[in-house]
Amino acid sequence: MDKATALLEHRGIKPTAIRILVLREMMECHEAFSMQSLEERLDTVDKSTIYRCITLFLTHHLIHAIDDGSGSFKYAVCRHDCHCGEEGEHLDDLHAHFYCERCHRTTCLSSIHVPVVALPGHFEIHDINYVLKGICPSCSSQQEGHLSTN
Repeated sequence: MDKATALLEHRGIKPTAIRILVLREMMECHEAFSMQSLEERLDTVDKSTIYRCITLFLTHHLIHAIDDGSGSFKYAVCRHDCHCGEEGEHLDDLHAHFYCERCHRTTCLSSIHVPVVALPGHFEIHDINYVLKGICPSCSSQQEGHLSTN
């Protein structure tokens, strides 16, 4: 059994051919991806089919959505042991994301957990969005290389 099929089954999703295809493409992405970038990578797959897969994967916590402030959600495949979005422990499992202001890529920083803030009174936290913004190492090194040639 391949990794995509195993991940689908682990999250309780029936592994159809199209779901396996979409998930494999998602797993190839090294940073978070937008719906549009996924559509471009899977140009032979209907947009509504991709959207349905994303919705299903989100519902079953196979991927997570990131609002990085760019105007469109980005998505990333969850680790095998991830519980983000699930009732109970999900706030402890949330991690930070980094948005590069130059190349507009969003990267999961899985090793940096989001700090949970104790709120007063009857406030109830359902989600935390922790996005750091700046210049990624790749863009930073390109800029340094450009400056050293001048």
